[in-house]
Amino acid sequence: MSEAEWVGAWSEKRAALSPERVGLVDAATGVEYTYADLDRRANRWARLLDDYGVVRDDGDAGAKPGTAADTGTDAGPRVAVVSRNRPEYVDLFFATGKTGAVLAPLSHRLAPPELAELLATVDPELVVVEEPFADLVGGATDRDAWDADAPILSLPVDGSRGDEDGRAGGSTTWEPYDAVLADDGSAFDGPAVDAGDPHLFLHTGGSTGTPKETVLSHEALVWNSLNTITAWGLRDDDVTPMVFPMFHTGGWNVLTLPVFHMGGTVVIDREFDPGQILGIVEERSASVLVAVPAVLRMMTEHDRWGGTDLSSLRFVKSGGGPCRESVMEAWWDRGVDLSQGYGLTECGPNNFAMPDDWPREKAHTVGVADPHVDARVVDDDGQTLPAGEIGELELRSPHAADGYWGAPEESAETFGEWVSTGDLARVDDEGYVSIEGRKKNMFVSGGENVYPAAVEDAVVDHPAVADAVVIPVPDEQWGQVGRAVVELRDGAEKPTLDDLRAFLDDRLARFKHPRHLAFVDELPTSGPDKIDREAVAAEFGE
Repeated sequence: MSEAEWVGAWSEKRAALSPERVGLVDAATGVEYTYADLDRRANRWARLLDDYGVVRDDGDAGAKPGTAADTGTDAGPRVAVVSRNRPEYVDLFFATGKTGAVLAPLSHRLAPPELAELLATVDPELVVVEEPFADLVGGATDRDAWDADAPILSLPVDGSRGDEDGRAGGSTTWEPYDAVLADDGSAFDGPAVDAGDPHLFLHTGGSTGTPKETVLSHEALVWNSLNTITAWGLRDDDVTPMVFPMFHTGGWNVLTLPVFHMGGTVVIDREFDPGQILGIVEERSASVLVAVPAVLRMMTEHDRWGGTDLSSLRFVKSGGGPCRESVMEAWWDRGVDLSQGYGLTECGPNNFAMPDDWPREKAHTVGVADPHVDARVVDDDGQTLPAGEIGELELRSPHAADGYWGAPEESAETFGEWVSTGDLARVDDEGYVSIEGRKKNMFVSGGENVYPAAVEDAVVDHPAVADAVVIPVPDEQWGQVGRAVVELRDGAEKPTLDDLRAFLDDRLARFKHPRHLAFVDELPTSGPDKIDREAVAAEFGE
């Protein structure tokens, strides 16, 4: 048996327990991979990493300030990946665990300058790129921000061969991965790994400036899995479509790793659309689904919605932003237990759960804290607020990240005994937590605090409105007032501002009413289909 511990032992130990159970389904090709398959593939990739020197060496490992390095933890060599969801991502997750390396997934939605800055931050020893993003990475290698001297392996598009002639990118030579992948899938004898050693670098979904690389240790990944399994009640026969991208914490920590931990089945694809997700739920008898509110809404509006058998779903969770009550009711009407979750790359992300037989009047909350999570709401001085008062949400858990790689000042602002989330919340008398929006998004109108999330919930209740963002704009009389930027439902007529305010009269205090109204064909998104509030503010905020 390998000496690798923690994440590096997951595939081997799961393969020993349930070798013929299907762990991964690639919907793009229809191929199913058992846990025995996944461990063999991970061992082949571990040998490839070994050939490229991507193996942890405590004597050589260096650390940048502002991360776990401050407590004596080093990061091993890094592997950067730019790809859509595909089996090789899973192979590399387990393989880097076996070699003590760090996996750094990078978004393929970035522009070349942004990607170049992230590559410079990660400083990888090896880069793995899916062919459709070769030009993106090639453009990043031409930037001064990244001194591109790491070899690059290409992953071919499904059904094709890699570029056998290689490809020039800066001074770097590209090689097709299958030309150098080891044939030996037997157990790989890797280095010993400590619980606190970093294993994942996941960048934040910031829409202004370069995202920060969050350092997640082996121990943090295990604890998030345990929190999810125990609080959500995951089972070894669970099946889930993984609709989040694997460059995002949702792609790994929301369900993929907890389901692997339990020995369940994860279904991936390069891209998902709402109709396809509905098809997988029915065809694969999916039991668990987590998605962003926009995807859940689009599923309810799809032609397949009414005819899809949803009876296999034990529960569905919404994450990545507030889920409108109308969307929740559409799922409830189909007999599906849909509730809201809350998380962030820096902690978890699975921090809360709904108690058994939770009442529908708590649907606006994210539930109560998971077994190994402490949550509190504090004022600007860091003092805990009583129930019912709004303040910043802080979290404490062994699944919290260690910091931001190479960013000591930002790390100090966010991480400590408690993780400062930057989100406003309140806790009711029964311990249910309500998220009231981002701290930086709150604005003051005529001396009254206005929380955009609450206004948006009321605006979206209007029958013509599919979604909305409320942003502050200057006002001579009140200092600031709200502008509602609205995405209409298909075929709906635009309401006037007076129409909208009349609709809100018995729903919101008048000082919260938007005083300006704008329309967009579609609200901009960032990350895994989360609404990009900064982009809305940049266009409509003056």
